[in-house]
Amino acid sequence: MNDVLRLSGVSVVRGAKTLLDGVDWKVREGERWVVLGPNGAGKTTLLQLAAARMHPTRGTVQILDETLGRVDVFDLRPRIGLASAALANQIPEHEKVLNVVVTAAYGVTGRWREAYEKDDERRAFGLLNEWGMGPLLGRVFSTLSEGERKRVQIARALMTDPELLLLDEPGAGLDLGGREELVYKLSELAQDEFAPALVLVTHHLEEVPPGFTHALLLRDGHVVAEGEIDGVLTEKNLSETFGLPLDVAANAGRYTAVRRATAGAAV
Repeated sequence: MNDVLRLSGVSVVRGAKTLLDGVDWKVREGERWVVLGPNGAGKTTLLQLAAARMHPTRGTVQILDETLGRVDVFDLRPRIGLASAALANQIPEHEKVLNVVVTAAYGVTGRWREAYEKDDERRAFGLLNEWGMGPLLGRVFSTLSEGERKRVQIARALMTDPELLLLDEPGAGLDLGGREELVYKLSELAQDEFAPALVLVTHHLEEVPPGFTHALLLRDGHVVAEGEIDGVLTEKNLSETFGLPLDVAANAGRYTAVRRATAGAAV
């Protein structure tokens, strides 16, 4: 399998703060990665690098056989699907759902005077249907529920048939029902052999969908562990990542974690 993404000795420094420190990581074709860590671990920074929306302070980032700093990122970005809160905030307040998706074909977040082909609109409609949003294509994006917005954003991220799909905390802000619907759909996507390489960022173990193959754990900008998912999502690794003793359970591809009870604790 070819490498889709490779980070070699990557550090990101902003002022006196080191956001990532000496990170080595690679994602290959067909792999489905989850990136886990507490707030401030460097997860979103890592995804911004992978999306060609940030350059490293030190080290090398290679994306789809191109090297950041030696490639026009505006040529590279259409090959990368991205769904994130920062991108969603750029969508105009009164944009229609269909336009939110179809504008990804031009790499913009608001429809203006671009002329889209019927094939573009058909693809956008098809993706909205796949994610259960077809009946809402004429709705204004800002009137959707949080769960509906998340699914529209993923449909948008898939619009250009990307070779790499990056999802930054897609479960954030969802209630239990919305989270479980999203995890189910992401599990279906992960098991689709024609789907692009996937990277999902979260800080909740319960949001890891069945079918994901690999995991990367981050804490304070450092890699705690990375590799095949069952060998990484262990009590030892997760306890070190989140800074407290955890009991971890796995059932049918889903994971849960709770703080380990200590002797003498109230029951």
